[in-house]
Amino acid sequence: MLILLLGIVFLHIAALVLLFVSTIVSVWTTGEIGTSDLWRNCTVDSIGHICNGASTGEWIQVVQALMILSIIFSCLSLFLFFCQLFTLQKGGRFFITGAFQILASLFVMSGAIIYTVMSPGWVPEKDTFGYSYILAWVAFPLALISGLIYVILRKRE
Repeated sequence: MLILLLGIVFLHIAALVLLFVSTIVSVWTTGEIGTSDLWRNCTVDSIGHICNGASTGEWIQVVQALMILSIIFSCLSLFLFFCQLFTLQKGGRFFITGAFQILASLFVMSGAIIYTVMSPGWVPEKDTFGYSYILAWVAFPLALISGLIYVILRKRE
């Protein structure tokens, strides 16, 4: 049982780290002349390295909010898991923990979908999606799987 709990916590922390990295690091799209992410666009030209703030469009603010919400809900889910681990009665299920983690996965999925659909109007056509964008998509199934495991998991002695 201890190995199972450690595996679940490791999966949850892995998803949480991916969420943090994908939200913070500035490589959602990358190209020959620069990178862009949720917070700023950076380009390299003859003057040097120039970074401008993200567009003020509603869609990028929605993506920012969804990614931050996914981190908050995932952190709350981990905290609730440890609280329920010590307070839940034998045979009880971790429904609240699972629900928060599933919500976190849905938030990151929604943010990545919105970015996928709306970014062509914001970044140059030659740019490709960067590793932060890919990490966000990898975090989605990890968070969803850990949330489903929490819902199925029963507390034993």
